Amino acid sequence: MLHTVKHPVPDTALSIPLLSSTPSSSSSSGRSSDTDESPATSFRYDFQDLKFKILNVPASSFHSYKLLANLSGHIGSVSCLALCGEFILSASQGKDIIVWQQPDLRQFTKFGHGEGSVKALVTAGNKVFTAHQDSRIRVWKVSRSSENLFRLFDTLPTTKDYLGKFMKQSNYVQTRRNHKRLWIEHADSISCLAVSNGLIYSGSWDKTLKVWRMSDFKCLESIKAHDDAINGLVASKGIVYSASADGKIKAWGKEGKNTHSLKGILEGHKDISLNSIVLSEDGSLVYGGGSDGYIMGWLGNKDFDSWKVICETKAHKMAVLCMCLMGEFLCSGSADKSISIWKREINGSLFRTMIIKGHEGPVKCLQASSTRVGGGFMLYSGSLDKSLRVWWVPNYSIRTQNTSSIDGTPKISTVFV
Repeated sequence: MLHTVKHPVPDTALSIPLLSSTPSSSSSSGRSSDTDESPATSFRYDFQDLKFKILNVPASSFHSYKLLANLSGHIGSVSCLALCGEFILSASQGKDIIVWQQPDLRQFTKFGHGEGSVKALVTAGNKVFTAHQDSRIRVWKVSRSSENLFRLFDTLPTTKDYLGKFMKQSNYVQTRRNHKRLWIEHADSISCLAVSNGLIYSGSWDKTLKVWRMSDFKCLESIKAHDDAINGLVASKGIVYSASADGKIKAWGKEGKNTHSLKGILEGHKDISLNSIVLSEDGSLVYGGGSDGYIMGWLGNKDFDSWKVICETKAHKMAVLCMCLMGEFLCSGSADKSISIWKREINGSLFRTMIIKGHEGPVKCLQASSTRVGGGFMLYSGSLDKSLRVWWVPNYSIRTQNTSSIDGTPKISTVFV
C-alpha cells in the first residue's frame, strides 16, 4: 500500500532572492537587427542564480515540496504555460499573456492579441506560437533588439495562404450544414500545438489535425483525425500523437514530403475523454491522462508501429487535466485541485512519490524546468483559480510499504529510491 509522505521543509533549507533588477547573466540587448539576435532558448540565464542552499536537514525532509511563489495578475483562468529562455509565459485571455522573469519571478511584461482564451503556448527558437479560441494561430518573434520584446510576426493561416486558395471551390470543405471553409482553416477552437522537425502541428475541437511548415507558415495538410475534439498533441521521432475526447490516442507518421498516415491507435478506457498526453525523451513511452482520473501508459516497439499497454494507474479522484515529464518523474494535474508526482519505473509503470496541494481550483496546466536546482526541480502550475504557482520538487522519492512482524503486528517500512 502506498502512502503519501509530506514533511515540512524548514524555511532555511531553501533560499530565493527577493525582487531584484534583471540578472547580469541575461543576454545583452545591444544587437541592432532582428537577424542578429539569439533565439529565446539561448538567453544566457542560469538557474544557479537562484542560489538554492541545502542545509543539514533530516533526509526525510527532502521528500516534501516547497511553494516558492504564488503569482497573480491574470483576469481569467490560467490556461497554458511555456518556458522561453529566462522567462515563464502564462496565458489566459487573448490579451492576457504574462511574461514572468526569473529568478525573482516578477512580472516583466504582457502581450497578446484578440479576444477569447488562449488555448496553447509553445516556443521554438526565437518564436512563440499561441493557439486561440478564435481558430487562429499567432506567431510572436522574440527580439532583444526591440523595445517590444514579444512582437506579433504573423497569423496562421497567412494572408498569402488565403489568397492562393480562396478562388478554387475544391479548396473548400463542408464544416456544418450550409457552411463551408477553406481546408486550411480550423472550424473551431485550436486546443493544442506541437513543433517538431520544422513542422507545426495544430489540433482542434473541430476534430482535425493540421500541419504547417515552419519556414513560411504554409498549411501543408489537414487530417480528419478523430471522432471528437482533439485535446493534446506531442511529436517526436517523426511521429505525432493526438489525444482526443473520443478516448483514443492516434499515432501519425510522416509519409513522403508533406503527408502523414495513421500508424496506430492507442485505446483508452471506454466512454472517457483523454485530456492530456506526454511522451518520454526516447519516444518509446506514451502516457495519456483521462477524464476518469486514470493515467494510462503504452510502450512502443522500435519501429513505432505497435504499442502495448504497460500501466493503468488511478491517479486522481477527478479528471486528469494536464501532465508533464521531468526525467524519470511524471507530474499530473487534476480537476481535484491537486498535483501528483510520480516516478517512472524501468518498465514504464508509475508510483506516486507525493501529492502537492494549494490551488483553490482545478489545475489546468503544468510545466517543469529541465535545470536541476538544489537537489530538485522547478515545477510551474496554472489553475482555474487564476494563479500561477511555482514549486520546488525534490528529486528524491520515497515508497512506504505495509509489512507484518513475526507476531503479526503491522509495521511500515520505508524504501528510499
